[in-house]
Amino acid sequence: MNLNELKKVVADAGVVGAGGAGFPTQFKFNEGLDTLIINGAECEPLIFSDYYIMKKEMQQMLDGAEMVIEAMKLKNGYLGIKEHTAERLGFSDGQKLSAHVVVHVLPNVYPMGDEIILIYEVTKRIVAPGSLPFTQGVIVSNVETLYNVANAAKGIPVTEKYVTIGGKIDDKCRKVVKIPVGVPVSELFAYLGVTVPDDCVVIDGGPAMGNIIDPKTYHVTKTTKSFLILPKHIPAITGKTTDPDNMVRRSSSTCCQCSMCTDMCPRALIGYPLKPHKIVRVVNGEITSNPQDYLAASVCSSCGVCELTACCQGISPRMVYTQVKKSLAKNGLRYQHDGSELKADPQREYRMLPSDRFMARIGVAPYDIMPELTGTVSFKPSSVYLPMRQHVGKPAAPAVNVGDVVKAGDLVGKAADGISANIHATVNGVVTAVSDQAITIQCD
Repeated sequence: MNLNELKKVVADAGVVGAGGAGFPTQFKFNEGLDTLIINGAECEPLIFSDYYIMKKEMQQMLDGAEMVIEAMKLKNGYLGIKEHTAERLGFSDGQKLSAHVVVHVLPNVYPMGDEIILIYEVTKRIVAPGSLPFTQGVIVSNVETLYNVANAAKGIPVTEKYVTIGGKIDDKCRKVVKIPVGVPVSELFAYLGVTVPDDCVVIDGGPAMGNIIDPKTYHVTKTTKSFLILPKHIPAITGKTTDPDNMVRRSSSTCCQCSMCTDMCPRALIGYPLKPHKIVRVVNGEITSNPQDYLAASVCSSCGVCELTACCQGISPRMVYTQVKKSLAKNGLRYQHDGSELKADPQREYRMLPSDRFMARIGVAPYDIMPELTGTVSFKPSSVYLPMRQHVGKPAAPAVNVGDVVKAGDLVGKAADGISANIHATVNGVVTAVSDQAITIQCD
């Protein structure tokens, strides 16, 4: 399959980045690159969805990877996995998995799944701040994304998602399941027997970067990786319930300028111009000797190391950066790299954050338990809710009407011009609601 053919089948199937970003995958396929990095790092704790695929569906994932490598004429392919994952899978560094893919064992540190960090760890290339991986000849693709690419080549669109259910729940409910996109979380939890304790919240995503959701109204999307039930009082959660404006107001007076947030920032350690200790001190007055300190906020990954581990004063440099980002976006401003050479900090190796330590600091270590790798379940929801934007870019346009009978795999949302992605029915049923925002399908 040549590059244009691969782009078409992937676009037709509605494949987007399954690791959480949701970037329509066909737009990553470009000529002139040399390396594919398969992101199997599972950056955040407690998530095992990609591990399930590597454990149970490795060959299909590798088939997708080989299709990409051959269509793009790449020279190198690496599966980046952490040490603990390599041990579980019985893999070793440099082990050949397919014609072009070898294992690259990563250290057990957070946030190794950040593609900028991952690229540096695997290739020692540094993607300039504000630039994309292709500028360094690299394409990064998540394990599940490549699984979906292999399906796309068979004419199978994205209709299902691998999701980890974990946290403070009974061990019998702790699972990795494969379920239709769009299912109500409330019905999924009821089917699995999951009860959310009164002292807990539900997170879509990882404990550090995920968002608190209402399980009574929320639905699975193409970018859902996990639903974690976590206590409200642990550090991973308390910051998510803090008022951001209040945090910004008190940051300048509370910060002791220890600079630990900057010293431990994972992107700063590979040469990015991130200096959160400077911003938290001056953000209220919007005064700094170097305006680039503000503009650099746009290249922060929001990993939360500064907030959850580095800061000794209970403030959140990440939250301050997030507020600055909003202001920059509102005014059409972003950091522009000057082209100077970027170099990693020589102390980087000693300042990286071990995963075990990170889990302990944010209060999730007790829930780091391998779930049952269940896979496909015979769960049939009453309906599915399919947003027309489950991806980066423009929303899809509804391609069905109320009353239409659809089957799983039918196109129900057509990608818009430009960066966008198709949406497909994930169950058999009848369309009961259509709007520019979403489509609802009542299951047969």
